[in-house]
Amino acid sequence: MGPQFLFATGIENSNPTIQNGKLRVDELEKCNHYQLWQKDFDLVDELGIKFLRYGPPIHNTFLGPDKYDWSFADVTFQDLLRRNIAPIVDLCHFGVPDWIGNFQNPDFPALFAQYAKAFAQRFPWVQLYTPVNEMYICAQFSARYGWWNEQLSGDQPFVTALKYIVKANVLAMSAILEVRPDTIFIQSESSEYFHAENPAAIGPAETMNSERFLSLDLNYGRRVNSTMYEFLLDNGMTRDEYHFFLKTKMKRHCIMGNDYYYTNEHRVSADGSTRASGEVFGYHAITTQYHDRYRLPVMHTETNIWQGPNGDEAVNWLWKEWANVLRVRNDGVPMVGFTWYSLTDQVDWDTALRENNGRPNPVGLYDLDRNIRPVGAAYKQLIADWNQVLPAQSVCLQVPIVMPQASNDAWARAQKADVKAASADKSTDQANATNADFA
Repeated sequence: MGPQFLFATGIENSNPTIQNGKLRVDELEKCNHYQLWQKDFDLVDELGIKFLRYGPPIHNTFLGPDKYDWSFADVTFQDLLRRNIAPIVDLCHFGVPDWIGNFQNPDFPALFAQYAKAFAQRFPWVQLYTPVNEMYICAQFSARYGWWNEQLSGDQPFVTALKYIVKANVLAMSAILEVRPDTIFIQSESSEYFHAENPAAIGPAETMNSERFLSLDLNYGRRVNSTMYEFLLDNGMTRDEYHFFLKTKMKRHCIMGNDYYYTNEHRVSADGSTRASGEVFGYHAITTQYHDRYRLPVMHTETNIWQGPNGDEAVNWLWKEWANVLRVRNDGVPMVGFTWYSLTDQVDWDTALRENNGRPNPVGLYDLDRNIRPVGAAYKQLIADWNQVLPAQSVCLQVPIVMPQASNDAWARAQKADVKAASADKSTDQANATNADFA
């Protein structure tokens, strides 16, 4: 059995289009990962990290229906296997191939499921996946704020993008499970909160605080409230589409991954406009809200902050987030992992990738010359300090992780067979229950 607590980092692979689809923002390229991928994996090893949020660039890999270029994925994932680093595979990170267009395309869900299954078949030793990253944010930035991809602004294009993105995630999970029954899906979703700044803003804030759950509600088959149901139907979701999500039965394969940044809390004005509030409640309070709603194990899947003029800003944020993780855990929430995102500095996230300025953002464990930052040294020490303590405190919850090099061991094959048999039994029980309802 693999490690029981998932200390992780990530290699940023966002790839949306901007300028009406004319320009692809490829963070792997901007951060020079295509040339330095071996060095980047060396750095993961150097930190003592065994879990890496990582994925192939979908726009260069998925060339058409049943057509793939696995050349870059083959060499990088083979090296991860050699190093026994478990990737949490990020298959779609804010962008789709040019031939698919954008998230308004109704064919996207089925096509993406095809891609996910093909990946799983090619790399059967991979167990951990985030099929679609930050579904809510992807729909929001692409189809409500008008920043990326389709660059539309409005409730109807937002709902259209959201329903196709979440359906793609659900179909991809199902397709991957056909290949590997013991797959674990770690949703990486932004955890948000909207604060009313005066009594007149309570109504808009309540609506936004319901909307923030839509992607996970649909993904986990949880009924939305009446206001959100009307909102979805008023903006193009059909009853049949809604009921498709209610039939989702894969929650038991999921860990609720949530992301928290200083920008995740917002002040809402009476007219419904918002602006950043900074950290008010913090990770502990907001994660508790999400866990109370979904009752799943939790992994903190993203956080960072800029290293500022004092040089210790990111180190202090790391300490604060880790203290919040421990507080959530001590309150009884099954916390299974933590992630500083990302391994290296990123580029142009100071404009949310809307502008192609080539400006480095000092948020990584390493800078873009691959020199360690103070937060990188602090995270390495944190992992060394806590790695031996946390497993002893988590015997009540053991995530059935199979590390890459153990994927063909007898016990791992037996685990896959047991999960497959249990899934078949559960499907039969569900079918019998459904038939009894109509008898």
